Amino acid sequence: MKTMTCKQLGGACNKEFHANTFAEIAELSKAHGMEMFQQQDKNHLEAMTKIQALMQKPEAMAEWFESKKKEFEALADD
Repeated sequence: MKTMTCKQLGGACNKEFHANTFAEIAELSKAHGMEMFQQQDKNHLEAMTKIQALMQKPEAMAEWFESKKKEFEALADD
């Protein structure tokens, strides 16, 4: 199991996510993002705006996603 924070995954806080795979941690981060969106958390909304800008450029988004995946894979197990 590995741990990454919301900030490490492009978010705005230090909430920790624990998962065995990058796909799992991405889902946990996504669920947290939806929760923060519903709460209209200002800092998370700003972080989401940056990610949405990346999504307008598929190559940039794919590069960003791959870098996060590599970061996850390089982490030591908890």
